Amino acid sequence: MIKEIAGGVCAAKGFTAAGVHCGVKEGSDPAKKDLALILSETECQAAAVYTTNRVKAAPIYVTMEHLEDGVCRGIIANSGNANACAPESHENALEMCTMAATATGLKAQDFVVASTGVIGQTIRLAPIQAGLPGLVKELAHSPEASDAAANAIMTTDTRKKEIAVAVEIGGKTVTIGAVAKGSGMIHPNMGTMLCFITTDCAITHEMLQDALHEVVPRTFNRVTVDGDTSTNDMCVVLANGLADNEQIEWKDDDYAAFTQALRYVCEQLARAIAADGEGASRLITCVVHHARSEDSAERLSKAVVGSALVKAAMFGADANWGRVLCAIGYSKAPFRPEYVDMKFVSAAGEVAVCEKGTGLAFDEELAKKVLTQEEVIIDVCLNEGDHEATCWGCDLTYDYVKINGDYRT
Repeated sequence: MIKEIAGGVCAAKGFTAAGVHCGVKEGSDPAKKDLALILSETECQAAAVYTTNRVKAAPIYVTMEHLEDGVCRGIIANSGNANACAPESHENALEMCTMAATATGLKAQDFVVASTGVIGQTIRLAPIQAGLPGLVKELAHSPEASDAAANAIMTTDTRKKEIAVAVEIGGKTVTIGAVAKGSGMIHPNMGTMLCFITTDCAITHEMLQDALHEVVPRTFNRVTVDGDTSTNDMCVVLANGLADNEQIEWKDDDYAAFTQALRYVCEQLARAIAADGEGASRLITCVVHHARSEDSAERLSKAVVGSALVKAAMFGADANWGRVLCAIGYSKAPFRPEYVDMKFVSAAGEVAVCEKGTGLAFDEELAKKVLTQEEVIIDVCLNEGDHEATCWGCDLTYDYVKINGDYRT
């Protein structure tokens, strides 16, 4: 049983967090937190995955270096500046870790560093240095502390992304908590998002890394908002072992239980990121089932949620199912069009629109009601196999262009 609980990144034993405003971006709103810290009272096993963009921000490289030994104590992160492709960006990322270390009495190598915001502008370290003493003072093991950290990493997000779950592993209660950010410049393969996961599970670095690599391709890598993959994306998980379960060293039942809980956490955050796409008015979920393979089902599903024409149709609540069929047709995944069944599903009901590759007569009024809900599911049945995949996206609205037309300024 996976049970959702309160607490976010502070739900697991031994973790504290904080978020404050320090003014990373000159002239920013004093009410907007922009500096976050997550800290474990003991050393953690650590694992991470990073953006596939060949242009990577300096915090990515510094974090890679610091996690070479597979251990970590904390995460320092800022919004307001990506610290990417700017003068002295690598040195500044290292200096952020040194500042965090000085403020906490630890070593610079003990920290993951992450940044999000505008690319190409030199990050202002003076506000960060000035803000760190207050940030450390705010560290707490509480839902409010996790909330502050979650808000501090937001950029164009309209709502925070936070979750925590409890699961029984080896007779002990293990907790996994997380915060994430992501709204625009999101595409499969880790797109403009940061995700920080904490757990008190006792697990080796190798098993933790394997679990993360199993989960991310089926969750975060199945999200698309606008087809752009960012320079700063990372997902990091820290495990301090304070749950006192028998350490997970093999891919046994305990490993399976942990991985299932981790997948639940990441899937809920992936859905939240897609639903909060820049300018979005609804979450679009595409389920492709009865496919020849999971890989082909994923490619087909990604093509649908990534289609600008499908996204625009969803914004207009237009049951233009031909755009869906067209999108799966150019996905280059194998399927037989004459076998395809399709329907739109939401809390308002469902409407079948295609059977065996041919359009059906349907109630346009009902279709409109189905497509105006907060989540719309595009259900595609290929009738060719036993595999399936689900991907998430959002509709394409006028506000997306407004937000990105002057994002830098």
